[in-house]
Amino acid sequence: MNIKSICFGALALCLLGSSAFAGALDEPSNMQPFFTDASMKEMKPMPEFKAVFMAMPKEKRDALMGECNDAAMSKPYARFCENLNALAGHN
Repeated sequence: MNIKSICFGALALCLLGSSAFAGALDEPSNMQPFFTDASMKEMKPMPEFKAVFMAMPKEKRDALMGECNDAAMSKPYARFCENLNALAGHN
């Protein structure tokens, strides 16, 4: 019975912890407004990009900035993070 409880607890932790792996940059609802097309290949020009960013709630802006400042997270989103860092004055 003790092994069963341990296994159940481990499974619960895995299920609850898996949501932590998906960050703000992985959420299509966060990223779609920054792109001109549905396939999210072409980013909006910088004035429109800035307008979208400033229209977001502060919590989302902070989450995006935090992930762009993390080298491992930002690598797949390099172009996006370059624009975001330019807005923040990091360049």
